[in-house]
Amino acid sequence: MTEARYPFTAIVGMDDLRLGLLLNAVSPAVGGVLVRGEKGTAKSTMVRALAGLLPSIATVPGCRFSCDPAAPDPHCPDGPHQGAPAAERPSFLVELPVGVTEDRVVGSLDLERALAEGVQAYEPGLLAKAHRGVLYIDEVNLLQDHLVDLLLDAAAMGRSYVEREGVSVRHAARFLLVGTMNPEEGELRPQLLDRFGLTVEIAATRDPDERAEVVRRRLGYDANPAGFAARWDERERELAERITAARELLPSVQLSDLALRQITAVCAAFEVDGLRADIVMARTAVALAAWAGRTEVREEDVRTAARLALPHRRRRNPFDAPGLDEEQLDRTLAEHRQPEDGPTDGPEDDGPDGGGPDGDRPDGGGPDGGGGGAPEPGEPNAPSAEASSDESPAPPRQRPGGARESAPVAADQPYRTRLFKVDGTGRGAQGRRSPAETDAGHTIRARRPRGRLSRLHLSATLRAAAPHQVARGRAGRALVLRRDDLREQVRRGRESNLVLFVVDASGSMAARQRMTAVKGAVLSLLMDAYQRRDKVGLVTFRGAGAELALPPTSSVEVGAARLEQLPTGGRTPLEAGLLRAHEVLRVERLRDPDRRPLLVLVTDGRATGGKDALPRARRAAGLLAAQGVAAVVLDCESGPVRLGLARELAAHLNGDAVSLDELRAEGVASLVREARTTTTRKAA
Repeated sequence: MTEARYPFTAIVGMDDLRLGLLLNAVSPAVGGVLVRGEKGTAKSTMVRALAGLLPSIATVPGCRFSCDPAAPDPHCPDGPHQGAPAAERPSFLVELPVGVTEDRVVGSLDLERALAEGVQAYEPGLLAKAHRGVLYIDEVNLLQDHLVDLLLDAAAMGRSYVEREGVSVRHAARFLLVGTMNPEEGELRPQLLDRFGLTVEIAATRDPDERAEVVRRRLGYDANPAGFAARWDERERELAERITAARELLPSVQLSDLALRQITAVCAAFEVDGLRADIVMARTAVALAAWAGRTEVREEDVRTAARLALPHRRRRNPFDAPGLDEEQLDRTLAEHRQPEDGPTDGPEDDGPDGGGPDGDRPDGGGPDGGGGGAPEPGEPNAPSAEASSDESPAPPRQRPGGARESAPVAADQPYRTRLFKVDGTGRGAQGRRSPAETDAGHTIRARRPRGRLSRLHLSATLRAAAPHQVARGRAGRALVLRRDDLREQVRRGRESNLVLFVVDASGSMAARQRMTAVKGAVLSLLMDAYQRRDKVGLVTFRGAGAELALPPTSSVEVGAARLEQLPTGGRTPLEAGLLRAHEVLRVERLRDPDRRPLLVLVTDGRATGGKDALPRARRAAGLLAAQGVAAVVLDCESGPVRLGLARELAAHLNGDAVSLDELRAEGVASLVREARTTTTRKAA
């Protein structure tokens, strides 16, 4: 017997999330909803509860693609269905696991039968099962990018395509797309964020009474799921009926020219890219009107639509938090509001300024602030020989142990950096940094299948089977194949890596001008790691030892926040920093042996703690080199007299040394251009 689901109407609070899900239930064309929030906030519970409110659907009996008998898909692989009978069934909720493969998502062809028998044997995937239902992706930010792209393309087009060795299958795939994520575990790329229609930020309530009610209801459900659900049946039924009524009213809702101008004016005022935001806002405003039981869109609908559709489209920098300035929103709406006594071009806007449909919109707005434009690339304030003599650190403060530290300084503006990668070919998670064997990329060779065959190498298979055709008694045109003949493609792509930053935060680095440039360089490398889908970690060393300031994580944003608050001062325990990095990488190698590390050491090469401090640090570097850890040393030494200690340390790490000036991608390009110009002049 299936356990009763937790009722949607029994969930306490989270009004924005409730509204976003219901609007998508009324109009799936809104484009789905992305739920961002901390762990333990009932994100998954509410999404799963929504499926029970959706109206049942009529399907063709025996169709694996849930075709509607009234309008069957002409391309359905199980069709044609003209004149087929109808069968009622509930809408499905299909959950997509994080480790899912592309074949499991879109389905796959039985390549062995296709070659040996010439039949198109297609096994549907999760997209086919989700058709006309809900597709739920928990932890969508941990899903591989190419799978997220594939899902969002299917959601936008309403159709899934499968292409295998010249054989094509297509079928309808229209579903309500819901993704949940914890931002602490990493962000989605802005391009992917834009593909979700709405976004909602949620957090656990801080009100003791509300928290108590949440616990009370959960304990009641755990004690007797069926009895608890029965107490909410009436409210669930009323809400389901309202969804059905809003769906029926939706085609009758009118979007006036006045409301449309307000929508486009708001999108222009917030400088969102493209026109997808305008379209999503228009669809959301229409759904809001239908949900409120109205046939005209009002200003309150436009305002609520903006709060739900625009915050995640305001990001310009990977480290910007999604948000919306509601004061700016109100000003823009007021500027394009029809005067009460003036001529009208469309229906009069008599709704209140703000508020929600019949009390379903919560009071208050979305998250404040955020957005912000992308920072213009700027030169780091690298100390020159003339300036180094009068650099002055920030006012020091005394720590409990007697060490003096400087207050954190702001980072310089980030810029595009050189690409650093790990040598050799890996097998890690797909990304954009180092060469690897991946599911995507160009084919480099063929091999015998490892497990189920999914990427047939046709020419290699034919070459393997050809010498045995006479012995196998081939009589007609059909090729006689055996399992041993099959070959699969080996593809070369790129993987993501673990980028471990080891940052010297000691007194030798504490000069304000230099630390601003160093933080800007590390922030730039963090942005590069974000774009290449790496995991990052942060080890800092100063004073008496080293600290793991950020355990390896996919959340580059957390790394940027920890870097911003990094204080400096004290002695330089370089050996401790390298040994801590060695331990962190050892543990991570056990957790994820396929993810190769890249060590980025940020230091001027100095070490304190006795006469043998430098030799000890070099021995620690040798431990990392012996483990084959790829390393880059960011040389932060400045001043008229330079000892070259950082470059010597890079040699012990078997890595490269790069100065702050050499880190910039445009700096390297300009050096190449200068060299080419000089060579051309000499030749002339």
